[in-house]
Amino acid sequence: MESPLRFILFFLFVGVAAVYVHIYLYRRLFRDTSESRAWRLTGKVLLTLLCLPLLLSWVVTRVLPSAFAMAVMSWTWMGVAVYLLLSLATLGGVRWLVARTRGHRGVKAPVAAPSPEPVATPSLAELSVTVPPPGVDEDRRRFLARATAGGAVLAAGGLTGFGMWSAFHPPVVNEVTVRLPGLPKALDGFSIVHMSDIHVGPIIQRRFMDELVRRANALKPDLVAITGDLVDGTVSDLAHSVAALQNLKARAGTHFITGNHEYYWNSSAWADALTGLGITVLRNRHVSIGDAGGAFDLVGVDDWSMRNGPQGYNLDAALAGRNPDRASVLLAHQPSNWDVAAKAGMGLQLSGHTHGGQFFPFTVAVSAIWKHDAGLFQEGDRHLYVSRGTGFWGPPLRVAAPSEIVKVTLIS
Repeated sequence: MESPLRFILFFLFVGVAAVYVHIYLYRRLFRDTSESRAWRLTGKVLLTLLCLPLLLSWVVTRVLPSAFAMAVMSWTWMGVAVYLLLSLATLGGVRWLVARTRGHRGVKAPVAAPSPEPVATPSLAELSVTVPPPGVDEDRRRFLARATAGGAVLAAGGLTGFGMWSAFHPPVVNEVTVRLPGLPKALDGFSIVHMSDIHVGPIIQRRFMDELVRRANALKPDLVAITGDLVDGTVSDLAHSVAALQNLKARAGTHFITGNHEYYWNSSAWADALTGLGITVLRNRHVSIGDAGGAFDLVGVDDWSMRNGPQGYNLDAALAGRNPDRASVLLAHQPSNWDVAAKAGMGLQLSGHTHGGQFFPFTVAVSAIWKHDAGLFQEGDRHLYVSRGTGFWGPPLRVAAPSEIVKVTLIS
């Protein structure tokens, strides 16, 4: 289990960063665009009211699950704030480059300075008045500040609108073919529909789930695999929405493993609920898929982040009693363990967790942090597929990382 100290340090870092971002937004959007005290006061109040719920949302949702919908509104603002920050920084950089270029073009030869004349010492009243530096056109500076702010608001609004449309749009379907070591000829062409990180909750509900089921069934899979982070809420609140999964049609059934979010909402209760829907829950164990004519092992482990807890990730337990010569597919929420799993003989691992970054610029950050961020990876004859996720979490945004349903076809 994660150290409480790490959580505290993480939230402190995020909290300080969020406060500084809101201060920066106030300065660029309100202070720099008008001398009006009412306008500036409005900015201070508005950004304070937007910042505080964002800082508290991560804790409040754990104590009061009913406040989750309000938290999503705060997380949506987080996405808007990120795009405002990027837009302001970009437009400000362009302004600086243009000004610097014009400055270089307008350089003239130095002129001898006239002899200094006595200057009267200003009074305290005069010092208290804000006077722009010599050579600065205050009207022009104010106009550029307003133009930059307006452009940033338009750009952030456009990106946020597109991101929300993409988040609520049905996932794209990606199809990949994987040669699985040791797969019997009888199972050549066996198909797995892989879904991950759906995050059913106050926003993603039954209508979204029914559409996922329809799209998955249209692919006519032999097996459905759900690799964790299915829910963000309790069984009592989300049972109706999750019950849509019992309508999935696959000859070898639907199989599920836990992600880190299941542990936030009682993983054991969810395991029991899903079992009641006819879904096979693999908690550090394996099952045989196929028949006497040909079969492979489907292995499932609990989430990697719980590897140090009393009930968590345990690949050794999942492989206990298994014939190592048989073909195998591993379901593991996070791709962190792939190197170990490949050495243990797993021919294919299906994972999620990263969301592919979910929305720019976090797509770039995730790509830099994670060795295997999204898509299909291969080392030797071993494969790993990391899903970008089938739903979304936090800000309901998807920019440069659309959600997906993956159809994996196994060949021998």
